[in-house]
Amino acid sequence: MWLFCNFVHFFFCTPRKYAILISTMPQQVTVDTLVGDTLYQWTIKEYEEHTRGKRWYIVMSVVGVLLVLFGLLSGNFLFSLIIMLFAIILYLQSHQKAPDVLVSITDLGVLIGSRFYSYGELESFYLIYEPPHVKSLFFETQSVYRPRIQVPLLDMNPIDIRKSLLSFLQEDIEKEQEPFSEQFARNWQIH
Repeated sequence: MWLFCNFVHFFFCTPRKYAILISTMPQQVTVDTLVGDTLYQWTIKEYEEHTRGKRWYIVMSVVGVLLVLFGLLSGNFLFSLIIMLFAIILYLQSHQKAPDVLVSITDLGVLIGSRFYSYGELESFYLIYEPPHVKSLFFETQSVYRPRIQVPLLDMNPIDIRKSLLSFLQEDIEKEQEPFSEQFARNWQIH
C-alpha cells in the first residue's frame, strides 16, 4: 500500500519533478535536430584504451576474487554479482577497439556522438589541463542521471575553447583538480 501511494503521489501530484527529469536528458540527434553552427569539432575515443600488462590482470583478479568472497561471506550476494559483472565488462571492453565519437561545440550546445546537450541543460563547465596526463573539458549538467560529462581535449587549444564556451556557459573556477573518480579510474586503468 505504501509503495502504491508513493507511486500515485509521484506521477500525479508532482508532475513538475517528472518533467524536469525528462527534460534534462540529452536529446538523441536525428536529421531534424537543430544543433547550430559548429565552432569547434574533434574526434575522441568512446573510452580510453589501456595497455594492461600481465601484472595488472593478476592484481585485479586477486582484488576481484577477494571482493566476491567478502560479499559471499557477509551475505551480500548482490555486491558479489556486481563485482563479477564489472569484471566481465572490463574483460570484454579490453578485447575490443573503442569506437570514435565526434565532439562538436556549437552555438546552441554540445554534440557528443549522437547526443546533443543544449546549453540550457548544462549548468557550467571547467577545464583541467595538466599535460600530458590530463587534458579534459568537464560539463556539469542539470541531470541527476548524468551529473558530469568529461570530454578529452586531445590536441585542441583549451584557451580558445574556454573563450568560446564563456559566451554560453558559466565557468566553475573553483574546480582546479580532476574529480577523484576520474583520477582513480585513470590510475587503475579501469576506464
